[in-house]
Amino acid sequence: MLRLVVRRLLQLIPTLLGLSVLLFLWLDRLPGGPASAILGEKATEAEVIRINRALGLDQPVYVQYWRFLKRIAELDLGTSTQTGQPVWDEFVLRFPATVELALLAILIAVAVGIPLGYLAARHRGGWLDVTAVSGSLVGICIPVFFLALILKQIFAVELGIFPSYGRQETGLDATSVTGFAVLDGVLTGELDAAWDAIMHLILPSAALASIPLAVIVRMTRASVLEVQDEDYVRTAEAKGLKRSVVRGRHVLRNAMLPVVTAVGLLTGSLLSGAVLTESVFAFGGIGSFLWTAIGGRDYPVLVGFIMFIALVYVLINLLVDVAYSLIDPRVRVY
Repeated sequence: MLRLVVRRLLQLIPTLLGLSVLLFLWLDRLPGGPASAILGEKATEAEVIRINRALGLDQPVYVQYWRFLKRIAELDLGTSTQTGQPVWDEFVLRFPATVELALLAILIAVAVGIPLGYLAARHRGGWLDVTAVSGSLVGICIPVFFLALILKQIFAVELGIFPSYGRQETGLDATSVTGFAVLDGVLTGELDAAWDAIMHLILPSAALASIPLAVIVRMTRASVLEVQDEDYVRTAEAKGLKRSVVRGRHVLRNAMLPVVTAVGLLTGSLLSGAVLTESVFAFGGIGSFLWTAIGGRDYPVLVGFIMFIALVYVLINLLVDVAYSLIDPRVRVY
């Protein structure tokens, strides 16, 4: 297992280096250059020259790239032109909110999607199968921001069951330890703050879980249908093994391989920032911060965000490989 993890980590290095090259070339090819992007369209030539000199953009390309790579390695992603704060500090401040939202969303999707997809496959052609397939199609087709607005209008505005915005109630005197509102409430014994944070999470996470849930249902159903007709499943049934053993050890376990891949990719996409969902609920995570950065042409934030997405995806892929090896030990030999 350790050898597999080390080998996968070494394979991630070329991926990140390749992405850094693409990012550097993108910055170098911006209309007017990074200086004009920072100063705005009305920047004078003298101001552009001054910024280029201050940023070292008048140096040879290989020198610029080395400095760029060194800054990324040191987690020096520059300063946000909107807030005037280091980009890394802004990410550290907002990342816990996105993690809480994404983890609850993927937990909902997995907890509901896998059993529902499995039951749909076991009752193929029945009402449960038809309902699950139809529901998954609706879940994929409805835009997340539209579903978020509907949930907010019904359950927050009209019924008043859940809060409509933010991570916690305004004016709530909650102690912050880790930045994770729910965890902080549990660690400090402020259970009312933890419950308030959970209530704020339910609506945005439900909206965010809609597409992952639909994907997991369809993926699980298709995988179970494929596996349950395999020869080793019929052999296990012919040997007289209990039905629960056949379904759990031979059907469901082998059907989980493609589902694990889907869950990994979906988790990576959620952690990379739920832009629209966070914006609708004013959640204050990375997604809403990115939304304002795009509108304000805050390129240091965008560069840092792209590198962050890459890092999240490669780490998620590593976890997927480890999960593969636990489900199917034959994977460890590759």
